[in-house]
Order: sequence, then structure tokens, then C-alpha cells
Amino acid sequence: MAVSLLTALIALGLLHLQPALAHWRGDGGFRRWVAQLGDASGAGRTVLALIVPVVLCLLAIWLIGLLPMRDLILLAFSLAVLLYCFGPHAYEADLEAILKAPDGVSRQAAVQALSDDGEPIAWNAVSVGEAVAYAALRRRFGVLFWFFVLGPAGALLYRLAQTLSHDASLRLDSEAQALARRLAHGLDWLPAQLMVFTLALVGHWDAVIGAWRQWHRQAIPGSWLREGPGFLGAAARADIEVDIEAGDGYAEERTDVLGELRRLRSALLRALLAWLSVVALIVVAGWLH
Repeated sequence: MAVSLLTALIALGLLHLQPALAHWRGDGGFRRWVAQLGDASGAGRTVLALIVPVVLCLLAIWLIGLLPMRDLILLAFSLAVLLYCFGPHAYEADLEAILKAPDGVSRQAAVQALSDDGEPIAWNAVSVGEAVAYAALRRRFGVLFWFFVLGPAGALLYRLAQTLSHDASLRLDSEAQALARRLAHGLDWLPAQLMVFTLALVGHWDAVIGAWRQWHRQAIPGSWLREGPGFLGAAARADIEVDIEAGDGYAEERTDVLGELRRLRSALLRALLAWLSVVALIVVAGWLH
């Protein structure tokens, strides 16, 4: 766990200092692999597309364990995998592009980069905030969660499952696409739940938890496995709406998308620091034990 925490801190620090690192995190190799499986179809294609890269990652970790200076080499390998998994776009750079856009047309164009499945995002505080929350889940929190739980192979499985599920250009058949979506949504469930509670702690507790409870009361059992963790979107919307309602209620305030984006970005940063702090406490507790 200590090595995983150190790797995560280095990766986040590098992306903060050198955003250009995001440009080499392409999916070309994975896309070519999925294309080579064109003769397969259904669940078998999805399983093969995911299991082979994950097994190769595990094999690389095993081989590294046989080498001298294995700890240093494993750190470098884990760092490379984690940097790759923090994709497919630079999350922070996408937010900065929205905030620094010179006009409304540019901002609306920039915000579309937050969409993983190509669905258009409306230019209003609630829609943009919901998109930011899902982007944070799939480009930061979900990757980190599975990296801490299962190591580089877990982060790689999460990243590739998200790509297979949300990228329509991979042209999967309906059965393969359905399985990919269920797997991606299943991997989203735990980190999304933790994100809701962390967002509640650093934001508006009553509103966020109230929206989370209401979503679970109204949702059809198992719907999240088909449609995704809608409770996270509901929580993000509630957090934004209660912040808007706390103001004067003027139309200008309700359309302050950039102000809400800055506030939500700050809240998600505090949530990320809370996650890293918990992992650090677990590491320290292990040393003391």
C-alpha cells in the first residue's frame, strides 16, 4: 500500500507539473487489439479484449519480481500504468480549457471533452457539474480506487473496461457492448459510492445524502448495472442546486456556470486529498502495527 500511495502521489504530481504527459496516453494499441478480435462476437469478444492485457500486466509484474532492484522497477512500471490509466483525456486540462475559453462558443465546445460517450452536454451549471463528477470518477477516483485495491492490473482493467463501454468507435456488437457496459458500471459502483460520501463531507451533506437516498428509493433494483451509477449524478446535481438556492436567486446567479465549476473542482480536489489521507493513515497504521 505504501508503494501504491507513493506511485499515486508521483503520478498526480507529474500530471500537475507536466500536463503534456497526457498527450501520449493514447488508446491506439488497445484499439488495434480490439480490431483484431473482429471475428469474435458477443461476450467472448469483451472478455478476450479485457483479459489479455490484464494477464500481460500481471505477467510483467511477476517477471519484475524476479529481477534485481525489483522494487524500483516495479515502482516505475506501476507509475507508467497509472499515468496511462488517468485517461483518455487530461482531466485537469479539460477543466482549465473550459475556464480559460475566451467566449461562450469556445466554452461550450470545450465542455464536450468531459463526455466519455459523445453525448452532448448542455451549458448550464447542473449539466456541467454532473459531467464533471462523472469525469472525475472515470479519470481519477475510479482509477485510484482499483489501483489501491488491486494494483496496476486493477487500474488497467478499470480503464480498459471504461474505454470498451463508452467508445462507440470500437464498433462492438450489441451483446459485447452490453457486457462491457455492465462490467464498467459494476467497477464504477464502489468508487462512486465513496465519492458521494466524500463529496457530502466536503460539500453540502444534507443535500447530497438526501439525493443519494432518494435515488436509491426510486431506482429499480439493479438498474445501476445497466445504466450506470446515477446516484453520483443525482448527488452532484443536489450539491450544485443547493449552492445556487443559497444565493439571491437571481437569473444571473443561476447561470454562473464557471463559478459553480470552480467550486465543484475545489470540492473534488478536497475529496481527492481526503482519499489520499485515508490511504496514508492506513499505511501509517500498518507500520505501527
